[in-house]
Amino acid sequence: MNEKVKGRIYDIQGYSVHDGPGIRTTVFLKGCPLTCLWCHSPESQRNDFELAWFAVRCVGLEKCGLCLKACPQGALSQASPEKSVLDHSLLTKISIDRSKCDNCLTCASACPSKALTSSGYDTTVEEVYRRVAKDRHYYGEDGGITISGGEPMAQFTFTYELAKRCKQDKLSVCLDTTGYAPGENYDRVLPYIDLFLFDLKHMDTKKSRKFVGAGNDLILANAKRIAENGGKLQIRIPVIPKLNASNENLIRTAQFCQELGQAVTLVQLLPYHAMGISKYVRIGRNYKLVNITPPSDEEMQKYLELIQSFGLPAQIH
Repeated sequence: MNEKVKGRIYDIQGYSVHDGPGIRTTVFLKGCPLTCLWCHSPESQRNDFELAWFAVRCVGLEKCGLCLKACPQGALSQASPEKSVLDHSLLTKISIDRSKCDNCLTCASACPSKALTSSGYDTTVEEVYRRVAKDRHYYGEDGGITISGGEPMAQFTFTYELAKRCKQDKLSVCLDTTGYAPGENYDRVLPYIDLFLFDLKHMDTKKSRKFVGAGNDLILANAKRIAENGGKLQIRIPVIPKLNASNENLIRTAQFCQELGQAVTLVQLLPYHAMGISKYVRIGRNYKLVNITPPSDEEMQKYLELIQSFGLPAQIH
């Protein structure tokens, strides 16, 4: 076991109740081979560090201005003054020219209020383990750690060693995965994973390629591989109107889940939401699904009943 193996993460979230059974601590790794149009964590997609701008934290150029002096590329400039949310006085913040910014993060190092910051940081297996172990008295019988992303299998060595380290101390481990990784890596990590939170985004491989950036052949093969090798699967289906929210796609998904047999412990329907749009603004990217509306409660109930009609345990998440 190599506890000094380094990985790149962007967050560790305690008291998480949506990433597996019980109360969990979720470790979010950077980097993902897919580019889902609806991704609500765009900061997770690239493995590289990216400059994030939290405008609400900025104290204004009147009091600071260190970032302007620090930027070696001239990517920062003075924006128009705006009213402060605290006392309605005028506050001058910055504007970022992303075409000039090379994500060197020099400005983030200079920013005392962390209005400019990095979207990730490097750490070791042991450092992460010590952090999640602090929460173990909250876990009870069902909780534990969830390794998520991005796609955690894109940093396989780190994910593998972290799972081993947690199981060594008898912590429950969930792996939140897209399924898009080499099959042999799932074989290797399987003994240390209590439950795979496994995404099934689209059953049509051409549409999968269009909507998430890759076909689904490898994904479906890995779901079968995990099931055949004794792994447990919690299937997660994002429900995106106009993209995959159709009876045809959900019927095919349910039939596939039936084929996986007793390995499937639960099918979760995840209704689309647009709460991640502010994150795109934060890192200077455009959100592509601006015209998509979340499905109604009535629609979600119909989809739930459809999945349940195949004899599958299912819920709306």
